Amino acid sequence: MMGPAHSLSGAAAWLGVGAATAAAGYPMPWPVLVVGALISAGAALAPDLDHKSATISRAFGPLSRSVCGVVDTISHAVYKATKMRGDSNRNGGHRTLTHTWVWAVLVGAGMSLLAVQGGRWAVLGILFVHMVLAIEGLLWRAARVSSDVLVWLLGAATAWILAGVLDEPGNGAGWLFTEPGQEYLWLGLPIVLGALVHDIGDALTVSGCPILWPIPIGRKRWYPLGPPKGMRFRAGSWVELKVLMPAFMLLGGIGALGALGYI
Repeated sequence: MMGPAHSLSGAAAWLGVGAATAAAGYPMPWPVLVVGALISAGAALAPDLDHKSATISRAFGPLSRSVCGVVDTISHAVYKATKMRGDSNRNGGHRTLTHTWVWAVLVGAGMSLLAVQGGRWAVLGILFVHMVLAIEGLLWRAARVSSDVLVWLLGAATAWILAGVLDEPGNGAGWLFTEPGQEYLWLGLPIVLGALVHDIGDALTVSGCPILWPIPIGRKRWYPLGPPKGMRFRAGSWVELKVLMPAFMLLGGIGALGALGYI
């Protein structure tokens, strides 16, 4: 799928989690709901770090383009080193390593550890990166006609404000993990969720997605999971734009209402 659909699906997924936790008797504080939805929206773009033309490659100018090039090279090397006889030969690393559950879990765990060990500035850094990505994904029309600097300033201001709100007692710094020293440990959860939702979205397209790597399926270690071919669509097609994106908006709205206790 394209970047905007990925971001919408990531935000909707976290809002759905918020509704589920509220129904189970463990409601999220509203700042956790908002911040988690924005982080998940941004994280839903991150698996495309292996694609030099993806939305994330433009998000931070030359830096993100360089990172995408490096990740593409690493992903391709991992693919070649681990492929089985049934896996095809590839010229690049797109939809390989960064599109797996292993990547999602490792990145989410790493961000949680960084948030806990790095203190406030680490939290601000995590929020800044994901706020910029969320802006690029959710407000794509405005982001593409404005300067990168304006997007970065908006991301920085949003990160600073949200970090201040979360730091207030009872607002969510210690949500879910309540022991001393575990503040912001939950930040990795929307990152994992956003990455996995991205992979599921890509699995619906004609190319499928090797989410289960390194678990072999048949003669392939990089088996492209997906529905029957007749149910798949091309990225950017009318199915994505006219059906899935409105559906993500609707489901996100329902999830938000459920998370806040209105339904």
